[in-house]
Amino acid sequence: MSKILEELEELFKSETIKPSFEIVHVILAIFIFGENRDGIGRYRLEKELLIGSGTAKSLIKRLNKNINFISVLDENIRKGHVLTKAGLTFLEKIKQKIPFIKEGDLSILQETIIDMENNKVCFCQVKNFGDKLSNGIEQRDAAIKVGGLGATCLVYDGKQIVFPSGYDLNTETADSIVNKKVYEYFKGEINKLDSKLEPNDVLIIGLGENFETARLAAVNAALSLF
Repeated sequence: MSKILEELEELFKSETIKPSFEIVHVILAIFIFGENRDGIGRYRLEKELLIGSGTAKSLIKRLNKNINFISVLDENIRKGHVLTKAGLTFLEKIKQKIPFIKEGDLSILQETIIDMENNKVCFCQVKNFGDKLSNGIEQRDAAIKVGGLGATCLVYDGKQIVFPSGYDLNTETADSIVNKKVYEYFKGEINKLDSKLEPNDVLIIGLGENFETARLAAVNAALSLF
């Protein structure tokens, strides 16, 4: 994954001021462009990523000029920006590691998080990174860094979904196992999204005051594994 992220280094090179956006904003922007093939504009991107106008403008400019990942769909009718062939190729590489990012059902996932009142959850799958987890503190801190309220990490061991604190995939023990309802929920959602849950996969649940912060929390927590 680190080699994939190296493709984004050109975005952050500057002889003057370092860009104010982070890797998490870039990755999430590419996902959002991928979900909106008819194009989206700067103002929509600001709202989706919770960034300022100047930051959004800089991100779009650099995605276009520095690495040719996006282009203007139709300058005459101002429909917005879309992923280029290079951008779509990069998105497919990312999806091999993070297949999806999705809003979660708080009523089902409430037992997996600490503070659920009046908040939103978003979860993503990270392929084959369970052995990179320790107790999930680093992922929680990454979520908070981008305005989230925290993150919960879960690991699939081939039979069940477990909390990873002190967990070793090579042993028979786990600190805690999610209940059947949560397990079936994740399996069902992953199948709907044409993904597959396999041993050593990680599920990260981001928590935030709204969907946008929860999504940023989940993605930044995921990126902290790489």
